[in-house]
Order: sequence, then structure tokens, then C-alpha cells
Amino acid sequence: MRGRVSAVNMVFIGASNEVGQFESGVTAQWFGTVPAVVLGGVGTMMIVCLWAWLFKSLRTLDRLDAIKTESA
Repeated sequence: MRGRVSAVNMVFIGASNEVGQFESGVTAQWFGTVPAVVLGGVGTMMIVCLWAWLFKSLRTLDRLDAIKTESA
């Protein structure tokens, strides 16, 4: 990666980490530490189930190599 692309990448990665830490801190302050952790885990599992339901082909995919050989 060139310097400009790497700089933009670092800004977005750094900002996403800061936003995530802020969100976790606010949730822990509002609901308490344990409920915030449980809420985060439940939210994560809900997103995983939603993506598994929306993108069934990803769920049944055995290997990523299969995609390359089918399109070639």
C-alpha cells in the first residue's frame, strides 16, 4: 500500500476502535458491566444468525478456493 492509502486506512481503523470503545463504555455505564457484556454477546449472535439467514451460500461454502475455480 502506498502512504496515502495506508494513512486513510489507519484513520478509519483507529476511528472504528475509538467508537467501539466509546459505545462499550456508555453501554456499561447505562446498564452495568455484566448486562452490557451479555447484551453485546446477544447482539453479536443475532447479527451472526441474520447473516447466516441472508447469505445462505456463505454458510454452505466449503472452501474459498471453490469460488476461484468455478469462475475461471
